[in-house]
Amino acid sequence: MYQFHVADDHPLFRNAILEVIKRHYPDSIVGESIDLDSTINALEHKHETDLLLLDLRMPGSQDLFGLIMVREKFPSIPVAIISADEEGDTINRAMGHGASGYIPKSCSPQLIHEAIRTMLDGGRWVPEDFRNRLTPVDDEEKDLAAKIATLTPQQYRVLCYLREGWLNKQIGYEMGITEATVKAHITVLFRKLGISNRTQAVIMLGKMSLNEVKSA
Repeated sequence: MYQFHVADDHPLFRNAILEVIKRHYPDSIVGESIDLDSTINALEHKHETDLLLLDLRMPGSQDLFGLIMVREKFPSIPVAIISADEEGDTINRAMGHGASGYIPKSCSPQLIHEAIRTMLDGGRWVPEDFRNRLTPVDDEEKDLAAKIATLTPQQYRVLCYLREGWLNKQIGYEMGITEATVKAHITVLFRKLGISNRTQAVIMLGKMSLNEVKSA
């Protein structure tokens, strides 16, 4: 009996994944979540999860942060990225940062099952067109990912607002915290990332950014 967890804020695709699992693994246990915080909380109570299917850009999981965070906290849990983003660079980088597979949301139920079966058997899966095109992620990006993995989801959210040029007061209002708390988060994330100002933060986060894809 397998244990799955499906983390995706899009109900239609989440249900499509659940249907594939229900059809081919009817006795399995399946957890669900719609953002990164609830996903991490669920996995903390389910270390025996056989496969996590993780939306690339659900709330709290902008760019590669969700994957990086999950791989840091739960290295024994295989992660399959699910996304509308079918860019080769995105697929390559996701696999380079520890994903066991990459399932585009355009895949048929048959392909989704093939991908899940492959990963449950300990293999890696990407769409056929990309299987001979994967290359290693460079050491600079790996080092940066390791630093970003030390951030809490809230600290990462602050970092993303810094990239957008938001003022501390704006960030505090959006997140429902005081301006002093925002400043405290910035101090800590600067220390963790080994930087000293907002410009460096923007440059650093930009190196981890992916091309924007609607409904990813």
